[in-house]
Amino acid sequence: MEHNLQGLVIALDFDGTVVTHDYPHLGKPIPGALTILTKLVASGAKICLNTMRSGKTLDEAVDYLINNGIPLYGINCNPTQKEWTDSPKVYANLYIDDAGLGAPTLFDIDFHSRPFLCWKSVEKMIYTESPISSERFNPHPV
Repeated sequence: MEHNLQGLVIALDFDGTVVTHDYPHLGKPIPGALTILTKLVASGAKICLNTMRSGKTLDEAVDYLINNGIPLYGINCNPTQKEWTDSPKVYANLYIDDAGLGAPTLFDIDFHSRPFLCWKSVEKMIYTESPISSERFNPHPV
């Protein structure tokens, strides 16, 4: 089944979500992250990087995603929300973050010393358990 995610805005954390927690360095790629992010973008989703990184470390995260074929709609912001709010919180329809309540994480001491997001479970949640489509969300709250 094809999923139409046209216009879906995803706020994406970086450390522990796309790469392992090794701040201020870039961690190891988390298995499945780039593959599933590529699938989300191909389905029409827009990715807003939503991270605590700043300066040089933020540039490294941005470069990592772009160099791996993940285009960014926004960096620590949703560019359209400035039209209707002054809030600093990134507005999105979906937040993918290893620290989020209920986020599926894995702990594999042979891979990394801290838990990290399980992208296989994220994919299942988005495409199978509770399929998300453009009909199920309002792209703008106003």
